Amino acid sequence: MKYVLIGLLRAYRALISPLYGQVCRYHPSCSAYALEAVTEHGSIRGTWLAVRRLGRCHPWAAGGYDPVPHRAAAEPTQHVHRGRA
Repeated sequence: MKYVLIGLLRAYRALISPLYGQVCRYHPSCSAYALEAVTEHGSIRGTWLAVRRLGRCHPWAAGGYDPVPHRAAAEPTQHVHRGRA
């Protein structure tokens, strides 16, 4: 499912998005945000993040830089102390 969404988003960016020009209030644009969100977080969470972003995009939004949140690490990194033997 993830790859189907990525293909649809790439098709939108190649065929439809250029017709609108530079109208997005945010950086990266909503379609670039959606593509990165689905690529990094998978189809379910990435779609949810993209829908939330589209909900924030309205005429009264301040806009600006709004990156995709990074994926949280599943396990905390453990520090291994390697002293002298």
